[in-house]
Amino acid sequence: MVRLLRISLPYLVTSRYHYHDAGPVRRHLVSKIYNPGTLWKESSSELPQKSSEPTSRSQRLMTRAGLIRPSSPGCFHYLPFTLRAMEKLIRLVDHIMHEIGGQKMDMTTLCSAALWRQSGRWDLVGKELFSLMDRHKQEYCLGPTHEESVTHLVAIEGGISHKQLPLLLYQITRKFRDEKRPCFGLLRGREFYMKDMYTFDISEEAAYQTYKNVCEAYCKLFQTLGLKYVKVEADTGNIGGKMSHEFHLPASIGEDRLMVCESCDFAANVETLNEEAKNCPMCSSNLVESKGIEIGHTFYLGTKYSKVFNALCYDPQNKPVIAEMGCYGIGISRLMAASIEVLSTEDDIHWPDLIAPYQICLIPPKKGSKESAALAAAEEIYNALCTVHHLKDEVVLDDRDHMTIGKRVKEAHIMGYPYIIVAGKKTLESPPQFEVQNHRTGEVQYLSKEGVLNFVQGIRVV
Repeated sequence: MVRLLRISLPYLVTSRYHYHDAGPVRRHLVSKIYNPGTLWKESSSELPQKSSEPTSRSQRLMTRAGLIRPSSPGCFHYLPFTLRAMEKLIRLVDHIMHEIGGQKMDMTTLCSAALWRQSGRWDLVGKELFSLMDRHKQEYCLGPTHEESVTHLVAIEGGISHKQLPLLLYQITRKFRDEKRPCFGLLRGREFYMKDMYTFDISEEAAYQTYKNVCEAYCKLFQTLGLKYVKVEADTGNIGGKMSHEFHLPASIGEDRLMVCESCDFAANVETLNEEAKNCPMCSSNLVESKGIEIGHTFYLGTKYSKVFNALCYDPQNKPVIAEMGCYGIGISRLMAASIEVLSTEDDIHWPDLIAPYQICLIPPKKGSKESAALAAAEEIYNALCTVHHLKDEVVLDDRDHMTIGKRVKEAHIMGYPYIIVAGKKTLESPPQFEVQNHRTGEVQYLSKEGVLNFVQGIRVV
């Protein structure tokens, strides 16, 4: 079992959800959240998708739960629950990038074709680019990656002082790639969110250390999310450079073939090995093939781009040196969907707990039922939960009291709330006992109000 790290981060993004005011308590009500789900449809054939499009577990679950909706092939609307989860993931990524000295920026989506031609990639990438021309006949592409842009930026600003090194610049933004065969929902789309970092160092030795630091940060991120990942040696592809690694979540639906050693830490994408390779080049043990979903990719670029654009670093004697570069990507939207893919069952979503849209769903009794006398106790425990400092924005009340408790509990499991608290018949006892369900483990406890408040102190949030 992976031991998760305790992360304490500020809440940076204002809630986008509707709520009513009840004194000092801000209420998140299920009835008010825009969530056009199809939870009670009889079959997946009723989901809004093309029948010819290959689907994945994550796509089926996210569509059924009203988390995403397609707009065009390979492009999706991110609905409120999903956006909450992704904003949490972004805050976690920001925290870990800042720990290693990353500086966040935001580069233009429109990228100059002239820069891409200068690097030689305009024709190399070719049809994967969404290209366009403005009214002045200038050509651009919608950025799938920003090596040219960031290197040109550093170059035209006169280079980098040794006092600023290593320089780690990153952004989290929409990217565009004209996929020939978009499929599997957010796992392979034409429009997606990515964290891309670009680093500059004065020597190979320093650049390799930066490369190591970023890879370790990636490992920390995936461990913090509780994900079982594999780091593999990879081809540099059209990005280029001297060294590359991919990070994968093992999954049967994965489109990458991986070879993993039975005895040591060696693992590689099959495209980097001889097709007949059956033994590990490090220890001669057997290599076992598996499939993986790529969630991160790192490249040591060397001077591939810095030499083209004359991006310089200056040593303590003010001597110019061509910068040694690296680039590092994490598919933010893909990581979110891939997590659902590998953690969920066929029927219920399981989020990495830290990025679940809400941590707790409170379900009061049905109006007019025998348990309806427990409404006052449900109201009291909701108000109390919302005053727990780190959970004040993490509790949602399923106020649809025309529905049975059982139906709302089933829906709560489908949506993937890590913890479900039910005010049922035991809430009528003295003292009232609330049913607390752990969605991941299936464990059920009956706790008093004080017991519930003590229990939720251990829930971690981003």
